[in-house]
Amino acid sequence: MANLHSHSFQRAMAGLTERRGPGSDSFWSWRKLMYAFNERLTPDHVEAIAGLVQVEMLEAGYTSVGEFHYLHHAPDGSRYDDPAEMAGRICAAAGTSGIALTLLPVFYRWSGFGQQAPSEGQRRFLNTPDSYAELHAAAARHVAVLEHGQIGIAPHSLRAADLSDIDEIRPLADNAPIHIHIAEQVREVEDCQATTGARPVRFLLDHQPVDERWCLVHATHMDAGETGDLARSGAVAGLCPLTEANLGDGLFPAVDYLAAGGAIGIGSDSHIRIDLAEEIRLLEYGQRLTRRERNVLAEAGQSTGRRLFEACLAGGARALMQKQGRLATGYRADFVELDMDHPSLIGRRGDSLLDSWLFCGERSLVRSVHVGGTECVREGRALARDSVDKAWRRAMTDVMEGLG
Repeated sequence: MANLHSHSFQRAMAGLTERRGPGSDSFWSWRKLMYAFNERLTPDHVEAIAGLVQVEMLEAGYTSVGEFHYLHHAPDGSRYDDPAEMAGRICAAAGTSGIALTLLPVFYRWSGFGQQAPSEGQRRFLNTPDSYAELHAAAARHVAVLEHGQIGIAPHSLRAADLSDIDEIRPLADNAPIHIHIAEQVREVEDCQATTGARPVRFLLDHQPVDERWCLVHATHMDAGETGDLARSGAVAGLCPLTEANLGDGLFPAVDYLAAGGAIGIGSDSHIRIDLAEEIRLLEYGQRLTRRERNVLAEAGQSTGRRLFEACLAGGARALMQKQGRLATGYRADFVELDMDHPSLIGRRGDSLLDSWLFCGERSLVRSVHVGGTECVREGRALARDSVDKAWRRAMTDVMEGLG
């Protein structure tokens, strides 16, 4: 399985935003806390955090990750000597963990629709098209040393990159992945309509050549026309159910989108919890709660776990352009072994085995994981776990000092 959407540094703040503020809390109030937290992170911290995230992904059954990476610069916004210093640290972590990496350097220029000036909290993210091209070239050199490395581009969102910016950086992708956040929150939809006269997904589809290279992350708030047209575009909808639930974003229109033939994949985004089975389970359960039905996303007579697992398997591999998802000639030998002695799996075979993992189990059911035929997890524990844990503990002791 591919984890198609990751902001690895946010793993370090998981659990630190679960306190209600003076007003109503939302993505936007969470974002202010995220900005303040990222001011504390050094390149060493970023590498240590990414290392832990990647071994947790491997232990959950993921074999590749798409790192949507936007923490580029020093805390004051100045460039490092290597403009891709931070991206290089993500690559170094992947070299240690063994996970396959699709690096997605993020282009971020504005704070809102209509080219609003960026805030101080965003200064570590910012680039012009020219400086982004330099960063992307430097990042590509880091990716090139990885055995299973890919690189794409990622205009952050329509509020942070306007159409002229996307047009200018898009040639850097060539035939590589293009990922973008879109329509995650209602306010984003309202702001887009106020500025452009159109909803975000509609605006993107009308003004960019959206095709199989693209992954639209979240796409939570779409009308019926957007849903059908996105499904027919060939793009992948990148769904992150645990993060979307944690932030109170809303529920993706999965029933109509899948019925129209749309492609999906899953990601763990802010890493409030890293658990492949739980992401898929919550995707289905969200639909059950709104429709008051069971087995909503399966077709008649079909295993729900099988339907969703295979859909996310295919969509994730496409979104990251990783040669995974099948045990066949021409594909990388990525595979996961489950613990057949686990109480949740006793006597299960075939689709009931998959359903039991996804709806009754969690990451402890994963026994071993291989990436490209190389063992990365044995007896439920990543082989890089010990060294990564030490670096994580040093980093977090430093980062958390003074935060409580």
